[in-house]
Amino acid sequence: MEQPVTESQPEYLTPGEVARMLHVSPKTVNRWAHEGRLACIVTLGGHRRFPRQEVERIADQMANGSGSG
Repeated sequence: MEQPVTESQPEYLTPGEVARMLHVSPKTVNRWAHEGRLACIVTLGGHRRFPRQEVERIADQMANGSGSG
């Protein structure tokens, strides 16, 4: 069950969720994060989490064909 998103606490996504949004594999998402192409935070357990707004912006860029790839 998802928790409600509040303005003071941005929602973060897992690599799998990002991969589904961008139509790539989770390994690609992690590689892009390692290369600095995707902003992320690293949890205390060492897992990457991605800000939803950043992922949505990149998804829009990819859909409009204005990606830097």
